[in-house]
Amino acid sequence: MSKSANAAVTAVYSGTFDPLTLGHEDAIRRASKMFDQVIIAVALAHHKKTLFSLDERVALAQAALADCPNVKALPFDGLIVEFVRSQNAQVIVRGLRSLTDYDYETQMSGMNRHLAPEIDTVFLHTSAHVQHISSTLVREIAKLGGDVSGLVSAPVLNALQGKVATKH
Repeated sequence: MSKSANAAVTAVYSGTFDPLTLGHEDAIRRASKMFDQVIIAVALAHHKKTLFSLDERVALAQAALADCPNVKALPFDGLIVEFVRSQNAQVIVRGLRSLTDYDYETQMSGMNRHLAPEIDTVFLHTSAHVQHISSTLVREIAKLGGDVSGLVSAPVLNALQGKVATKH
């Protein structure tokens, strides 16, 4: 099945985003320049104990990327390939920080390709200035009272500070 040269291409960038970091934002912003639309697929993540609720994570993603008109955030549960199909998207975008990420993401890409051969995965190497950032580390630093202002955008920082203040 060939696509015309004028067909709009929608990409999906999925994750738990607990919280959305500047690393995530970097990948999403770069993807937004490559694709006509980027959907941030915020996972329910019933297998994880999240700091933020699903609705909060969707709202924070939308707020952090509000300046990107071709980016929107939506919740999802289940297989990412089924969500991608439901959005009439053609591409899954994944960020890579390290060889560990590469090994895991390559395996996931292969499985997604098996489940949905019509959907491609595109890997974006993380920009050097945000390569060290992970949601897990941001949560831990914030919970311990550390400064995470250089790791997340302003809306996420405000929400994080509110969450950890209520936990103490």
